[in-house]
Parts: sequence; structure tokens; C-alpha cells
Amino acid sequence: MLQEKNIYIQQITDKLEEYLQAHSYSKVAVIVDENSYEHCLPIVKPLLAEATIIQIQSGEENKTLTTCEYIWNALTEAQFDRKGLVINLGGGVIGDMGGFCASTYKRGIDFIQIPTTLLSQVDASVGGKLGIDFHSFKNHIGLFREPNAVLIDSVFLKTLPQNEIRSGFAEIIKHCLIADGDEWQNIKSAAYQEINWSERVPHSVGIKAQVVAEDPEEKGWRKVLNFGHTIGHGIESHYLTIPGKKLLHGEAIAIGMITEAYISLQRGYLSEEDLNEISQYILSVYGKVTLEDGLIDAVLPTILQDKKNEGKTINCTLLESIGKGIVNIPITKEEIADSLAYYVAL
Repeated sequence: MLQEKNIYIQQITDKLEEYLQAHSYSKVAVIVDENSYEHCLPIVKPLLAEATIIQIQSGEENKTLTTCEYIWNALTEAQFDRKGLVINLGGGVIGDMGGFCASTYKRGIDFIQIPTTLLSQVDASVGGKLGIDFHSFKNHIGLFREPNAVLIDSVFLKTLPQNEIRSGFAEIIKHCLIADGDEWQNIKSAAYQEINWSERVPHSVGIKAQVVAEDPEEKGWRKVLNFGHTIGHGIESHYLTIPGKKLLHGEAIAIGMITEAYISLQRGYLSEEDLNEISQYILSVYGKVTLEDGLIDAVLPTILQDKKNEGKTINCTLLESIGKGIVNIPITKEEIADSLAYYVAL
């Protein structure tokens, strides 16, 4: 069992029962979407027989103020007071938005994260970043607040389709590229479908938790966790607006990691050998997305709103080498365009 601050990786029913018995909550609400309602809620429902179930629609496109209003209204109608508890049972959208709603309801009530996707287990549930999207800008409205507990159990991963597993794997790749070159070599040695997640998840959680502990509010070093996300978020947000073209978060971040690794090479940090290794491995897992001409003009407005930026300067996290990230590197629109051209030419 890994315990990193308030993060517990163990059998969910045991830890959830222990947590609830140790606290006296006036009411408990469980936020789910249609997927976690069907596949995940039954696993914990025996411990939550009297809980209020708040079901929302899955998908990044529903991570909005409108959905927050629905959640706040449900808590209000159920007469939740400040001694209530919100349990976020689902992936990153539910964790980010459910935590945001709990943190702002009556100026803040307790909440715990029970992440049910690989992406949320290794990334979104850890670190206290909460928020929603606003006018297509990802996580534009939000705050920092640590959950009262994060309860992680690999049993939930058995409920996921392969594309969701693959999406979450992108964050594991990222953690290796920014902080553990040896582990990068390990994950490359086997097909991702054969990876033992009970081993990989604690390792990835440990990297993120250590970075967050050093810089809880992302004033400096925590920005290393954004490798692949400056360009990746721009691509993800763009394709959310095009019917039938939506990319999962990890699929967009895979493109972001390749393009930002290319910029790292052009800046003289990363070797060409390392760039080729990164590009070929990521393509072997995610395949290649056909990017339309002129994409730079479509994604630039989102990139210019990136929270790492200062004024009109686009700040990016790059790689000095495999296993070593560097933060606050200013990049230009031209460099982004060149990196997208590199990806298209692969």
C-alpha cells in the first residue's frame, strides 16, 4: 500500500469504510457520470446506501458552469450543510469539477477523490488542482485545494475500454520523460497492454506527489508536470469544437509531447537520438492524427491563454534530456508551427 500524504492505494472498500467510520458527516453525496454509475458505483454502493447520488453527463464538453449549477442545486435540494461530504467517483472531469463544486459550496465542504480511470489515478486526482473549462479554455476557472483523501484501487481499471487506458498511459509516459529516464526504458520494453498497473500507478503517483509537495500552487517547479500540455491542450480544445473529431486527453497530450520534444531539440536541449526515440515510441502507442493545414491559427488562441504564460510570452516546459524536464522556457508561434510541421511529416 502506498500512502503519500492523504493518498491511499489499496482495496477501495476497506479504505472507504475506514474513512467513513473515522468521520461524522451529516450527509454524503456521490458524483458520478453514466459510466461510473453503471460500472463503479456498484463496487462501493454497499457502504453508501444512504448517499445522495448526483449523476452528470460524461465528457470534457460537460465540464462547465452549467453542470456546476446542476451539482450545486442538487446539494442544495438535498439540504447539505457544511458538515457534508462529496465523493467524486469517476475520471478527471468528475474529480476536477466535483472538487471545485465542493470547494465553493457554502464556502467549502469536505470531498474525497475516488478516481476510476487510469488518467485520473495517476494525474488528475493528485495535487489539488480543481476547476472547469470556460469558453473552450481548459481549466480556466478553478482553484487549488487538496481533497481530504484520494482512494485509488486498480479494480476500477478493469471497467475501462482500451482507449481510456491508452489515454491515461500518456501521463505515465510524461512522468517518466520529465523525471525518471530509467523508468522510461522499462515502459518501452513491453506493450502497454501488458503493463502491470498495480506497479506503474504507485510509481507515477509518487512522482507527481513529490513535485506537488515542492510547489503546491504551481509557482515554479510544478510546471514541469505540464510537459506536452501547452500544445496538447490547444489541440484538445480545438478538436472538442469539431463534431466527430474529439480527441481524448491523452491522445492530444501524446501529440503535445512529440511537438514539445521537437522544440527541445531545436533549442539545443534534447539530442536528436532522444527525440527520435520519444517520437517513434509515442507513435507506436497512439498512432498518428491527421492535422489539418493552418492548425496553428486554430490552436494559438488557447495556447495564449495557458496559465503558465506571463503577459504575451508563451512559457513552455521542455526536456533537457529523457528523464529531466525544464520549466519556464519562452517559445514562439513560429516554433509551435514548426513543431506541428515536424509531427505532420513523421
